[in-house]
Amino acid sequence: MKEQMILKSRIEKGDFNRGGENSSKLKELLRKLGVTADINRRVTIVTYELEMNIIIHSDGGGINVYVTPDAVKVVAEDSGPGIEDLEKALQPGYSTANDEIRNMGFGAGMGLNNVEYFSDELEIDTGPGKRTRITAVINL
Repeated sequence: MKEQMILKSRIEKGDFNRGGENSSKLKELLRKLGVTADINRRVTIVTYELEMNIIIHSDGGGINVYVTPDAVKVVAEDSGPGIEDLEKALQPGYSTANDEIRNMGFGAGMGLNNVEYFSDELEIDTGPGKRTRITAVINL
């Protein structure tokens, strides 16, 4: 089997009402495909964190998820504004979320750190003033 897209989604900036929908859909899709509970949990955590980062920090974007015989690949891409300091953004607790976001219970600074922790491979293409594209691979 070659790479097969199993989820394609559009995510709007600030759409907290729909935050987490994609990771919930994905959990059920992966279960039906026979993905183990541990791998499913890792993939859905990665997807949720990327989904919330798009909602909180970007101008909107999307997430596509692909399955191969060996892995699940989560690709999140937004339309900007980019990550100023990627090294800092990967540190636990570092966040650029404003007080309003924090008061809603988000922006604790664990999103990208969790994505890195639960991924077997991680590629981040970003920079100030440009879009961010994150590819996370979780091996089966």
